[in-house]
Amino acid sequence: MKFLRDKIDQIKKPFEKGQKFEKYAPAINALDTFLFVPNHTTKHGAHIRDAVDLKRTMITVVLALVPALLFGIYNAGYQHFIQLNDGVLPSFMDIFLHGLWKVLPMIIVSYAVGLGIEFAFAIFRGHEVNEGYLVSGLLIPMVMPVDLPLWMLAISVAFAVIIGKEAFGGTGMNIFNPALLARAFAFFAYPTFMSGDKIWVSEASTTDAISGETILGALANGKELPAQWDFWNSFIGLIPGSIGETSVLAILIGAFILIATGVGSWKIMVSGVVGAALTAMMFNAVGLTALMNFDWTNHLVVGGFAFGIVFMATDPVSAAQTDKGKIIYGLLIGFFSIMIRVFNPAYPEGVMLAILLMNTLAPTIDYFVVNGNISKRKKRLAKSKQLKSA
Repeated sequence: MKFLRDKIDQIKKPFEKGQKFEKYAPAINALDTFLFVPNHTTKHGAHIRDAVDLKRTMITVVLALVPALLFGIYNAGYQHFIQLNDGVLPSFMDIFLHGLWKVLPMIIVSYAVGLGIEFAFAIFRGHEVNEGYLVSGLLIPMVMPVDLPLWMLAISVAFAVIIGKEAFGGTGMNIFNPALLARAFAFFAYPTFMSGDKIWVSEASTTDAISGETILGALANGKELPAQWDFWNSFIGLIPGSIGETSVLAILIGAFILIATGVGSWKIMVSGVVGAALTAMMFNAVGLTALMNFDWTNHLVVGGFAFGIVFMATDPVSAAQTDKGKIIYGLLIGFFSIMIRVFNPAYPEGVMLAILLMNTLAPTIDYFVVNGNISKRKKRLAKSKQLKSA
């Protein structure tokens, strides 16, 4: 490691203050801080020393995403062969490699475009590159269909980083979750590539005799669900869907990592599930349409709900910050997710719009929670003064 440290120090010399390439220092410093703990310390003002910095937080989220990513890669290959190869499956490695061949270019494009834009903004503004895009760069491909053209993915990433993040000041200043913003942009800009019955299976667009739509898409169109699309298959994840959203089992492993490390809020996750379950139970009791009749337990394991509530809703920047606010925030995400599914068949995947809506309301929720606490304390203080005077 000392050799690598010395080599990087040597490379950084032309980028130091007063040197020829000083303007481009943020780019080379980003590589340094990615490989090593920053060697600079705070010098002014009050501060707290802690081993948990932004880089470690982002790496923890990336590690939590790995189970869902690996399963998503396998499922991309599985859906391809099970639907385009007359149900005959090759070896595990062949299935996985096909999925990897499809997913890896999407990850590369996402990081290349997103980091390129962040580096450009850092150089233009003269500040260091933050590690925030380490997570967004992986999340964005995982919420997209496997056959989305790479140029569409690149434009969606550029929109999310420039409009959704850098326009607000960069990491920590964004109002919306950048990964969801990229998906929303792609959804409305390229609707035929983000919905339908063939986009979820790689190379299915060249075949006529295939129906690879999602469970929610089938229900929205009033179709009967195949027998293999039961609760347990949905829980395990061997169903069509976006790359990282199908396996609730893999997502739960990630949720455990986030909760155990304190990176993700269990209050948001639990309240989101409770809100969705209660809303779905209410519609089960009414039962006027196929989506209303869809069992509440199945609502929790299909589509992107689990992935959204674990990895998107818990974004510490765009979510509510107060403890009570997190519970309200999660409950409303669950409520609106099912409401959008049931009442808007054009958008059967309601969690994306629900989280973006609640991103805009999160500051308002915190505002009323904080002011409510202040009012309660003022009343307690006034009451205690009355008792003392008596």
